[in-house]
Amino acid sequence: ENIYTLPNALTVSRILMTPIIGYLIVQQSFTMACGLLAVAAFTDLLDGFLARQYNQKTVLGSVLDPAADKILMVTLAVSLCQAGLVPFYLASLIIFRDIALVAATAFYRYISLSPPKTIARYFDVSLPSAEVHPPLISKINTFLQLALMAASISMPIIGLTEHFFLTCLQYATGITTIWSGLHYLISPNVIKILKQ
Repeated sequence: ENIYTLPNALTVSRILMTPIIGYLIVQQSFTMACGLLAVAAFTDLLDGFLARQYNQKTVLGSVLDPAADKILMVTLAVSLCQAGLVPFYLASLIIFRDIALVAATAFYRYISLSPPKTIARYFDVSLPSAEVHPPLISKINTFLQLALMAASISMPIIGLTEHFFLTCLQYATGITTIWSGLHYLISPNVIKILKQ
């Protein structure tokens, strides 16, 4: 398949923007970080739309897009915690959940891959062996995490670092992070092993 598509290029650009956003947050350049985060969010919407609209879905894109989202979320959690804008417990929850999901995905990839199980075949994205079907609570959690990160970056721009709305958003994000993590752990329908 042709991996040199506009949707894949947009996804790669989002990955490349991520450390810059993190650096800007740590340096307390919140206006620039907020602007670049808006661009990253737009590329996330645009790459999916273009892939569907112009039939440019690729196996590589199906791996890169969620990876880009995880990289962005973990970077935002770490940098916002470092800047004192997201509590340590919440950043830790978000990071732990994402690392656990990546580890579980890697494990399911290994056990569902047909023999021979080689490193080359393991990383060959053209050999799908399992599908992840995110539950509704996971989608709600992703929305809340993004809303929290955007609000946490925006608040210092308008001169606020603490607000009742932000506190409520932090608790809602924490609760749904735990809930969605547990749902992935106990639900039998989230990860589907494909027949070889």
